[in-house]
Amino acid sequence: MARQLRAEQTRATIITAAADLFDRQGYESTSLSDIVAHAKVTKGALYFHFAAKEDLAQAILELNARAAKALVAEVDSRGCSSLEALMRTTFGVARLAVEDPVPRAALRLATADVAVRPPLRHPFNEWLEFATRKFAGAVRESDVHSDLDVGIVAHSLVSFFVGTRVAGRSLEPTGRLPRRVAEMWHLLVRGLVPVHRRPRYVTLATQLEREIRTA
Repeated sequence: MARQLRAEQTRATIITAAADLFDRQGYESTSLSDIVAHAKVTKGALYFHFAAKEDLAQAILELNARAAKALVAEVDSRGCSSLEALMRTTFGVARLAVEDPVPRAALRLATADVAVRPPLRHPFNEWLEFATRKFAGAVRESDVHSDLDVGIVAHSLVSFFVGTRVAGRSLEPTGRLPRRVAEMWHLLVRGLVPVHRRPRYVTLATQLEREIRTA
């Protein structure tokens, strides 16, 4: 049991080190030797868990997918409106990115030419389907304008959110991300939500940003 625990801890250490390097310097620019040095493990330990760099990338994407599913399940358990659930989820993803290199690395892998192996799906497809469902629910709940094309709006949201994170990676500290997500939602709420419902969601965006900053 102790040996198994050490092996699991070594695997987690290697993944975290790889994620940190993939996030900071990119997948192509990171070698297995870099990861060994950063994780402070032997090459034998790395190859025991991962046969190639592609396997490390897949492990990071899988961890990120599990974290995203857990986040969505937690938000959905609150029983809030579709639009609130969508907002809470984007802020939740931002919080994970601030706290953990794995989600940051997963985004960088998703925007690079790194194959996503089945049965795992590309995260952008997952996000697009999720946003489309939530916007369709928001239309039914009259929280957004009824004449919206939910597919177009969902695609715009995902592009906006991903673009905010990609641009922010080069321009400012990761800790700035919650503020950028709040700014994104302030703009979207004013464009998508009927006037009499806007105060609720503008306030929610400010509240969710504050919760991350004070956590």
